[in-house]
Formats: sequence, C-alpha cells, structure tokens
Amino acid sequence: MVIEMDTERITARAEEIARMETVRLLERTPGSSALHARAVRSMPMGVASSFQANDPYPVYLARGAGSRVWDVDGNEYVDFHGGFGVNIVGHAHPAIVKAIGEAASTGTHFAVTTEVTVALAEEICRRFRLEQMRFVNSGTEATMDALRVARAATGRDRVVKMEGSYHGHQDHLLFSVVPEADALGLLRTVDGESIEGAAHAYTTRPTSLGVPRAMWHDTIIVPFNDADAIESLFSSHGEEIAALIMEPVMMNIGLVVPDPGYLERVRELCDRHGVALIFDEVKSGATIAEGGAIERFGVQPDLACFAKALGGGTTIGAFGGKASLMSVIGKGAAQQGTFNGNPLSARAGLAALTQVLTPDAYRRFAELGTMLADGCRRAIEEAGIPAHTMDLGAKGCVSYRVGPLHNYRDYLETNPALFAASFPWMVNRGVFLTPGDEEQWTLSVQHTEDDIRRYIDTFGEFCQMLAG
Repeated sequence: MVIEMDTERITARAEEIARMETVRLLERTPGSSALHARAVRSMPMGVASSFQANDPYPVYLARGAGSRVWDVDGNEYVDFHGGFGVNIVGHAHPAIVKAIGEAASTGTHFAVTTEVTVALAEEICRRFRLEQMRFVNSGTEATMDALRVARAATGRDRVVKMEGSYHGHQDHLLFSVVPEADALGLLRTVDGESIEGAAHAYTTRPTSLGVPRAMWHDTIIVPFNDADAIESLFSSHGEEIAALIMEPVMMNIGLVVPDPGYLERVRELCDRHGVALIFDEVKSGATIAEGGAIERFGVQPDLACFAKALGGGTTIGAFGGKASLMSVIGKGAAQQGTFNGNPLSARAGLAALTQVLTPDAYRRFAELGTMLADGCRRAIEEAGIPAHTMDLGAKGCVSYRVGPLHNYRDYLETNPALFAASFPWMVNRGVFLTPGDEEQWTLSVQHTEDDIRRYIDTFGEFCQMLAG
C-alpha cells in the first residue's frame, strides 16, 4: 500500500510539473507555434514524420553547430536528441561539411555506382564483418529488403519478431510495436492467436491501420530474452519460418540488453532449423561500438540492417551479410532504388566512418556515456525516484522503472508521467531531448564534459523537484 501511495504521489507531482513546464515551453516558443499552424495546412500533424509530432506542437529547429541546436525562436540547446540517433558526428562537422561540398561540386546523383560508393561498401563490410551488402535509403528499406532476401533464399514465408520491437514502417513488421499502438488502444496488447505447439508465441492484429489482413498470419511474435519460446516455436513450425528479425539490443523501449548467452542460443537455434537470423542494427550500428552489436556481443547474424549513424547526418541505409544469401539478388529477388548509394550520402558516410568515428571516438563515447549515466543514477538515488539508467557507447537513457528492463512487458511497467514531466523541464533549461520515453540520448564526437555536466545538473534539479 505504501508503494501504491508513493506512486500516486509522485505521479501527481509529475503531472503538476508537466503542466507548469508546458506553459513555460509554449511561452518560449511562439515561433514554433506559428510554424506549426502553417505546417498543418500542408502536412498531417504539421510534421514530415509522425515521430516528430508533439502535443500541442513540436519545437521546430532552425540550425545546428557542434553539440548545439537552435530553434526557430532563437533558443539554444545542447543536443542529446541527435536526430533520433543519426547525428553521432554532431552538427556541421568539418569533415562532413567538406565531403558534402565535394559531392555538391562534382555531382550529387547519377543513379550509377561510383568509386566512393564502392569504398563505403568496403568499409561497411569491414566494420560489421559482412561478406556482401547493398545500399538503401532508410532503416525501413533495409529491413524490408533483408526480409525479402531471407524469404527468397529459404523459400519460406513466415517471419518471427520480438514483442514490442520496431523495425520500420513496412507492413510485414508493423505488429506488436510502440508507434501508433497507443492511438489504437493496443499498447498493452501482449497476446493474440496462439501458435499451436509453441509456448509464448502468437500472431496478433497490426499496430497500424492499412496493413492487409492477408499478412496477419505470417508475422509471429515472441518475447525478447526468451530463447525457450523460440525453441518451442521452431520445434513445431521451423519449416515454415524464413527469418527471425531482432534488435540485438532493444532500442525502441529505452535500452534492453540481451541476457548472457541469449544471442548465442538464438544463433544456434536458427542454424539448427535453417532460419535466417537478421539483426536490426539501425540504431545500434556504429553507435554502441565501432562494429555495432555484432562486435560488442560477438554473435554474427546471417543478415544485418543499418541506417542512421552510417551517413554522417545524411540519408542512408544498408543491409548485408552472407554472400550465399545475398546472391539471390540478381537471381530473381528484387532489390533496387534510384537513390541507393548516391555519391552525396556515400561521401558523407565514408568521411564519418573513416575520419570521424575512429577507435578514439568510441573510447571517448564510453567515458562520456558512463559519466552521464552515473550522474543521472546518483540524482535518481538521492531523490528516491523510481527510475534507472542504461548506457552503451554513444547511446543511453533514463527509464522510469526501478529495475532494468528485460523485455517489452517490463517497459509497460514504466511510469510515462515522469518522462512527460522531464521533457519540458529539460527543454526549458536548454537540454534538447527526443519527445518519447521509448527513445534514448545520443552523444556525438562534439559533446564535451561541460555538456554532460549540464545534462546531469538539469536532470538532478528535476529529480529534486519531482521528489518534492
């Protein structure tokens, strides 16, 4: 009962803070309000992507430099949003500016493969231990094409994904994900039609309108960090399953690391049943280690998907893996795109991966990430806030649940009211964050220790205010 009363008290306090800070945020951002009123006339919700929306309107940015961004009202922020994990190089890094300038002066698009495209492909294969790869233009395209290759190579149709995971907005994988689920009343849905003979595996309705009903049968859901569920499913239905796709570290509900031995066992089960193992490293690739989760956890998938940090702030995506699977491209499995591997993104990406994101950069990410997480952890403990911190390289987060998350069902135990209060509080004090409690902070090579201390101090003040 005491815990319940404390939860009620801190939630009420958070709601009060959120109301006060939202009023202040609206007072500070009249230019964003005006731009939103203009934007909704031409774009649903006034944004280019639904992830960019906020209530009653988002903060619209005007420019960025180094570790800073400025909104359309001229307010300055230290940027921990990082373009949803893209801007690990920071803003206007000289090496990236030079690369983009070279592309602009020599040709940004030919729809013909250039030497710099080949060089970037070689670097991506080296970093992530891939035999072959292909370029795309987003994480969604990467997972879509990887699934098609897996299905073509195996001759099977069904795919397995983790409960609550997000792999882009392609129809085949919009099942059991956070985006749009709340709007449809499906956020807390962790069940559906059970798979015969398979414990803890099920199919369910999609968390988006517009997904053809014919697809509902072919996407199977299992919990993260539950290898027994995968073994049970594969034992009874393995011959139907083309691929298992997963984030090796779940990064759309905060930050959930794999249990010791979990990825190794998933790898073994996929091998045993002829199922292609696909790692979605759109967020973890080039952020949590030089070679992403593949390097950090030492498990090699059959295929892996990348985007975000690979392009030095430009639009890019990629997928690749074993040549035996990738060889179906050219044998009837479609994989194309007019802008794939364009010289603008390729030049920026090559500069980012070879000149900026060096081994020294990852050592620095580890230092700053630990500094930030430890500082936030101390603030949480001193104020008695029900929360915890996690960090891996350039990525990290505060999740409003006492213990670390093990899977999506743990995420449903977090207190969203606490994040809803923290967001306007931090933004009003010059710390720019992602607008959702399922996201993480992103560090860049241009962040300094002073930037980290500013985050810690501001967050510490929030915790004390929340504690009352």
